Amino acid sequence: MKSIFLIVIVFLVVSCSGTKQLIESRPEQTKAVANANDTTKTVKTAEVGEPTQQSLSEKTETEAEQITLPPPPDPPKQVEDLMPLTHNRWNSILNTYVSNDGKVDYLGIKGSTEFDVYIDILLHNTPDDSWSKEQQLAYWINAYNALTVDLILRNYPISSIKDIKDPWDQRLWEFGDKWLNLNDIEHKILRKMNEPRIHFAIVCASESCPILLNEAFTADNLEVQLTNATKAFLSDTSKNEISENNLELSKIFKWFAKDFKTNGSLIDFLNQYTEVSISNNAKKSFKTYDWSLNN
Repeated sequence: MKSIFLIVIVFLVVSCSGTKQLIESRPEQTKAVANANDTTKTVKTAEVGEPTQQSLSEKTETEAEQITLPPPPDPPKQVEDLMPLTHNRWNSILNTYVSNDGKVDYLGIKGSTEFDVYIDILLHNTPDDSWSKEQQLAYWINAYNALTVDLILRNYPISSIKDIKDPWDQRLWEFGDKWLNLNDIEHKILRKMNEPRIHFAIVCASESCPILLNEAFTADNLEVQLTNATKAFLSDTSKNEISENNLELSKIFKWFAKDFKTNGSLIDFLNQYTEVSISNNAKKSFKTYDWSLNN
């Protein structure tokens, strides 16, 4: 009986000792579990809160899709837009450097960068079949007059256009892929358009020529401009003296006689633009041509 009692006491002592060891070991286990939980939390936080490489790529692609691209450049201006701007530039030059009676300030034009720009625009914007007859006439009349001024400036100072060797035959200007001279423009282009009044619009830089208008020719105003230029030339007694039975005319009417007979006789043409009623039997003679420079 005594031995049994001793065994029970030993058992209780051993059990208490094991329980104490278990309790003492639990803080480390608890700490390990807490550490494990913290690690898991950190991983989850990284997955939720921090962008991964994949999410950054997706975001970049999305932002790229949202970028608004600039609109494409405007197409080249069509003739109806370009030519008024071109004529306005020439109009400004003429207004500044040409008097009402056609006297030209060549030195002033020579110092103008606008004139060089205008010539360059002409050379790179030549008419094609889409242009109306009026647009083509205005373009080539302005071009002829501007290139005549350019020719004078290339040789300035001079007292006459005839001081220049072969002034109308020098191919100094490249229109597109063609080099042209003043004769090409006058005889191969303008005269073939069956408009005799061009002879009072284009200018040879001389006193006996029609005056250089201090305005550009335009398609919209062409009919009025050509009519006024013709009337002004015929009424200038230094160039033409007209009466019912006697005509002292500019040599322009001699040099280009056939151009004024396309719709009747020369007298028929003149009677459209003079206040004098000229007889069909009027005598004709031609004035001496003054080639002095129109400055």
